Amino acid sequence: MIRFFAAHLTAIALLLAGAADASAAGMYDFTGTSTSSYLGGGASPIPRATVMYNGNYAPGTIVVNTAERRLYLVLGNGQALRYGIGVGRDGFRWGGVHKITAKKEWPEWTPPAQMIARRPDLPRHMKGGIENPLGARAMYLGSTLYRIHGSNEPETIGQAVSSGCFRMTNDDVTDLYGRVGVGTTVVVLNN
Repeated sequence: MIRFFAAHLTAIALLLAGAADASAAGMYDFTGTSTSSYLGGGASPIPRATVMYNGNYAPGTIVVNTAERRLYLVLGNGQALRYGIGVGRDGFRWGGVHKITAKKEWPEWTPPAQMIARRPDLPRHMKGGIENPLGARAMYLGSTLYRIHGSNEPETIGQAVSSGCFRMTNDDVTDLYGRVGVGTTVVVLNN
């Protein structure tokens, strides 16, 4: 019990001292757990930020810009929350408009047949958890095989390495997951 309160006091002291980007610094959250070790991976090489955004999208819309390797959650009033993402490698990028049809915490993963044909070394199924390539959260896009999901490989954020899904750090995907619901429109721009 004393350790629990000590962790809380340490977290509060760091906040009051003006610690910059608590999750990137590995600061403790209010459960006494390090945010970076709890969610796996580390801080995004592209920090999340509120930015000016000039687009004709309704507040609450997610806009994925594959060329920029950024995901925008439109806030309204000319602003959006910008996240760094990993995108599909050459030959796997796509565009279109879908809706989030499902959301899962610590999702299980079953690689599609096409992926297993390219990579027969992949497991046929993985339970959810820190080692799972879908990370802490996943948002499923329409009837496609694609998702916006977490990753325990933060070094892939800003890179074109996936098979078409959009990767975020576990911290960022958890933040986005809490802000959007099933039915959210997702616009994927593939310039």
